[in-house]
Amino acid sequence: MVTEADIVEGLRALGLGRSSAVIVHSSLSSFGRVEGGATSVCRALLDTCGTVLMPAFTWSRTALLPPPGLERPLNASTPSRSWGEFESSLAQAVPYSPTVPVDRATVPVDRAIGIIPETLRMLFPHERSPHPLLSFIASGLHARKLVAAQRLDHFLGPVEALAELGGDVLLLGVGHERNTAIHLAEQQLGRARFYRYAKAAPGVWMELPNIAGCSEGFGKVETRLEAYTREVWIGECRARLVPLDAVLTAARNMIEQDPAALLCEDECGRCWASREQRKLIS
Repeated sequence: MVTEADIVEGLRALGLGRSSAVIVHSSLSSFGRVEGGATSVCRALLDTCGTVLMPAFTWSRTALLPPPGLERPLNASTPSRSWGEFESSLAQAVPYSPTVPVDRATVPVDRAIGIIPETLRMLFPHERSPHPLLSFIASGLHARKLVAAQRLDHFLGPVEALAELGGDVLLLGVGHERNTAIHLAEQQLGRARFYRYAKAAPGVWMELPNIAGCSEGFGKVETRLEAYTREVWIGECRARLVPLDAVLTAARNMIEQDPAALLCEDECGRCWASREQRKLIS
């Protein structure tokens, strides 16, 4: 059984303290059994670190297919087959608000993101950014500054602001495939960014630019970051801390050396579009 004290001890062993600002990507199940569950993990993070940032994406609740006929080049997204299909999708989706009332029957933070960010949202004081698909949640000293950095045309603003603070990436039981900061490195180099669609209000939809692509190939950055990575085990959880600036530099260097370096090998639509866009540029 992993206790809250065990988690605090592990985080401090990584070098984290009250001056630390981190973006956390996490898997509760990676710890094994945790006394107090996700609540203990959140409390340990907030008691140890000065500022904690997490993805709080709502894609499964707020996203829509493009309306029929709206097909942008290399957008890796198939439009609705009819207006009827689109209107049905619009009716089923929910409009996003950073202040959605807590409802235990639903999960405003996507399940794929994990229970730890959702627990932070439900039980702890926090700030939340306004993006209808890709919001972030933050607690601590610089929380308001981080979420205020997000715009509808730049969802990665909080990560950029964290980099300006000299922040770190904390991976709790997950790999770099979950490391959102690598998307920022891609966008800094002009890699393909996509348009996606969300429900803005009852009967109202919106188009959102600069949405990131696939992250399944991001694990290949790990060897480039070995010299910068601190690692401990907390129960069964492999916990790793990497300076955010080192992540951005390593990812940019890999992409500049080989534009396909961090794309997945499965020829998914988004990675295919990135490759095709690169052909047009070159």
